[in-house]
Amino acid sequence: MTDRWPDLAVLELLVAVSENGSLSAGARAVGMAQPNASRALAAWEKSLGVRLLERSPRGSRLTADGDVVVDWASAVLGAARELHTAIAALRRDQNSHLTVAASLTVAEYLIPLWLTRLRREHPSLDVALLVHNSTEVFDLVASGRAAVGFVESPGVPHSLRRSAVSHDRLVVVVSPGHPWARRRRPLGASELADTPLVVREPGSGTRTTLDEALAGYRRAEPILELSSNAAVRVAVASGAGPAVLSELAVGAAVRSGELVAVPVFGLELVRTLHAVWTDAASLHPAAANLVAIARSSNGP
Repeated sequence: MTDRWPDLAVLELLVAVSENGSLSAGARAVGMAQPNASRALAAWEKSLGVRLLERSPRGSRLTADGDVVVDWASAVLGAARELHTAIAALRRDQNSHLTVAASLTVAEYLIPLWLTRLRREHPSLDVALLVHNSTEVFDLVASGRAAVGFVESPGVPHSLRRSAVSHDRLVVVVSPGHPWARRRRPLGASELADTPLVVREPGSGTRTTLDEALAGYRRAEPILELSSNAAVRVAVASGAGPAVLSELAVGAAVRSGELVAVPVFGLELVRTLHAVWTDAASLHPAAANLVAIARSSNGP
């Protein structure tokens, strides 16, 4: 006798024997060959130490103990069906909702287009977008509060999977009245490092990229530290000082003359934008589609 859990297929067969009146008819009902059905029930009888079938030349029928076990088996199968139905409903609910996290630059200038395309392909999908700096996006994805994240930070934690989806470039911008707006030669990296800047907050991809690019230089203290691209842009246009921002964030302002882009030499300010998700679970199907859309829209 064994304490192993019974095979649900054997329980289903036993119930089918009861419902159809014989082993052969029960086996046909569950799509099992009769010899296999006979062996399966015999093996289970042996493991239980209880005789379930009365076998004779005219066929096999349930014993009195078998009738009792059928009632219990029916209850177990009913519970298993409820479990299966509940899990299927849970899966449908998960697949109908997608939480995405994105750092500010991606959220403001790229992801609206990506999500619009995603909704065209999945019109019933409920999408929530969480906008934070890159460090916070990593935390949201790692904790499971977001299925996928998009960041511009050059470093991605080893605990997360990543996929490059696009490239972005940082540019130095000043107000039209700033002395750099009229300079004829490109700005050097050391001069940029020596200059107090208007900067994004620590943890943002823009700030991290700039800090890594100027890591070999002694840095001046920032003039202002602000938590959004728009705030930095307004501060620069108002004459607060230079800033280094994404080309995506300042392109329109430079074209309109509100800001002036200053050429720089000797400094690598191109960065890769990444999609990130957890290493512990497979990527949500809609999230995988969103990553593919991001790649196709902005090829890395």
